[in-house]
Amino acid sequence: MESNHCSLSNMTHPWIEVEQKFVPRPGIEDRLKELGGTQESQISFRDSYYDTPELTLMKADHWLRYREGSGWELKCPGAGGNTSSHTKYVELTTEAAIAARLCEQLRSGGLGTEKVSDMLGQLRLQEVASYVTNRSIWKLALSGAGDEEEPLTVDLDTADFGYAVGEVEALVREEAEVPEALEKIHSLSSLLGVSEQEQTPGKLIVYLKRFRPEDYQRLLEKATGKNDEQSSEATEN
Repeated sequence: MESNHCSLSNMTHPWIEVEQKFVPRPGIEDRLKELGGTQESQISFRDSYYDTPELTLMKADHWLRYREGSGWELKCPGAGGNTSSHTKYVELTTEAAIAARLCEQLRSGGLGTEKVSDMLGQLRLQEVASYVTNRSIWKLALSGAGDEEEPLTVDLDTADFGYAVGEVEALVREEAEVPEALEKIHSLSSLLGVSEQEQTPGKLIVYLKRFRPEDYQRLLEKATGKNDEQSSEATEN
């Protein structure tokens, strides 16, 4: 890919993330153990989110994040959009693909670089949120799943501003795999006592509501028949 063209061609085929958020109930880790889940790790990390002063990316359901130790990621809506109970996003993790999508979304010409940090000033991108998350990561395979099937991931997060949220997640490569992933997510969520229709805001939207209420209100005003709190869950993985 040439650095001065905003093209998505030839980029690495991205993952499609399918997820459902929920409010962790008391005893959630004991319940995961009962279901055969194993705690894979406990980690802490800082996420910083970037957008224009007008929140052009977030209003278009695009979420640009820098995670310390991991680098840049841009989440974009998957085909078919999102519902009130689950979200589906394409994750771009290579800087070339992120740079191309940013140019495309922000209607910018070639900037002569594929390094995201070098594009921030030219695209008027600034930090709008930054916080630390403590995460407990669990893996769990549903009963009857074959040995070759990837287990589901359950993340239990607590942000440094006092908000806790859980997430059941599956990663797939093809759109055709999404319905099966959704079925598995809903099955596990039910076993965890989570309603299929439960709507739980992610950490970013809660952060904005508490600390940047004007930006939060601007996102709500942009809502056109969809719940902005739900769409912003995408940013939380």
